[in-house]
Amino acid sequence: MISTDLAIIGAGPVGLFAVFEAGLLKMRCHLIDYLPKAGGQLSELYPKKPIYDIPGYPNILAQDLVENLLEQVKPFHPTFTMGERVEILEKRGERDFILTTNMETVISAKVIVIAGGLGCFEPRKPVLSGIERFENGAGVNYMILNPQQYNGQKMIIAGGGDSALDWTIFLSDIVEELTLVHRSESFRGAPDSVSKVMELAESGKIKLALNSNLHSISGFDKLENVELIHNESNEVISVATDHLIPLYGVSPKLGPIEAWNLNINKSAIEVNTEDYSTNIPGIYAIGDINTYKNKLKLILCGFHEAALMSHSAYQYLNPGLKYTMKYTTVNGVSEF
Repeated sequence: MISTDLAIIGAGPVGLFAVFEAGLLKMRCHLIDYLPKAGGQLSELYPKKPIYDIPGYPNILAQDLVENLLEQVKPFHPTFTMGERVEILEKRGERDFILTTNMETVISAKVIVIAGGLGCFEPRKPVLSGIERFENGAGVNYMILNPQQYNGQKMIIAGGGDSALDWTIFLSDIVEELTLVHRSESFRGAPDSVSKVMELAESGKIKLALNSNLHSISGFDKLENVELIHNESNEVISVATDHLIPLYGVSPKLGPIEAWNLNINKSAIEVNTEDYSTNIPGIYAIGDINTYKNKLKLILCGFHEAALMSHSAYQYLNPGLKYTMKYTTVNGVSEF
């Protein structure tokens, strides 16, 4: 079991800044996110998008902001559970919460901070009859957590964006056989990545199925075969494979949070603007996932909410105790 002071659900920019604010108050943090890496919407949806409303930066690329935030929290040594979704939240007593993820990871925390942005990012799944049979270790995965597990195996990647292109390039040196399926004849990803994928196809290192869609999947105990259909000729071809990785992007959903007895208003969590606490003592909600009068969905506002939340959480954990913060520099290194 993982034990921490604050369990932060969501490792986007607001969740990461909450680690910094909590760290100043000597509170330990553990972050949980369904995505395979920190950064939330910034990393997953628009890493190269310039952001113009961060104080001190006339503009900064989304992924650069994430990297800066990760660097900022290093002195506080946060821990992470990535690629997992919190399914169950239990309050067993005052300052005693238990979280359980879809992978049966258990986290014990004194305070819960929901910083899930627009909610839990869930993969967009292809419409294929019986696909559920092959999820959860039987051949169909929607994100890649451990590339080496595919060593020497056959794989189909479906998608035409940066994620599909980048993984195709990377995995071409790991898998035995790789087929990239895309519904169009042109890709949406970076030109350099497109060029590399085309070179891999021309050299015979990968196979391309352009202007094609997934048609059906089959297998006994695990995935064995995927049928592809050409959009114009309607020709169906069968491809033997061990793994299918549809990379069609993600969509935000409130997910299991809806069952946690929080006050929900139009898919957002109602909070008290004094400290961004919810109707359940010890549970806070910050960032785009919360709602209140005159709410602005800005990263800057989420940072403000994280600061007030952290001070309230400190008082919740230490009733009547005043906090002290020390910031020193030793040989050019910041210490807290």
